[in-house]
Amino acid sequence: MSDMYVPATTAMARPWESAAVAPAQVGERQLAVEKGDGEADAKPADKPAKKPAELAPVQITAKKTAFKPSILHDGGDFTSVQVTISNNSDEKIDVNPLYCSITDTDGAKHNAELGENEDQMDVMDLALGEKTTGVITGKGAFIPKYVTYTDGMFGDDIRGNVS
Repeated sequence: MSDMYVPATTAMARPWESAAVAPAQVGERQLAVEKGDGEADAKPADKPAKKPAELAPVQITAKKTAFKPSILHDGGDFTSVQVTISNNSDEKIDVNPLYCSITDTDGAKHNAELGENEDQMDVMDLALGEKTTGVITGKGAFIPKYVTYTDGMFGDDIRGNVS
């Protein structure tokens, strides 16, 4: 029987023709994954590269401004910063003075004090392309370094240096 001719298609099947191994598509790397259950599956060995982190879609600018006491001011020292918040995202954002804080040059954080400055930032929603400017005021006399805005109560923090 050693002289008997057996066609290669039946005696020597190609590995990807068996039920246990499958090749990748033509033009891709030849990948074959054997499975114990007789099923075939092709998976790439490399994970796709992660996309770089996108920049925050909200822009903050800030500059020190004079404190202008409102009719609700009852005395004491306060420091004010004029803040502009611009929305460059596809969704509306919530603006509220309580979503802002001021950090001073010593690293101390000062929460926004409501009703102290007559030019206080208003509560509003900003749509794509809109911006608003208002004043954020902190209690005490200090040198402001940057303003932090939190997109909503639990969103991402966005900083703007005070000029």
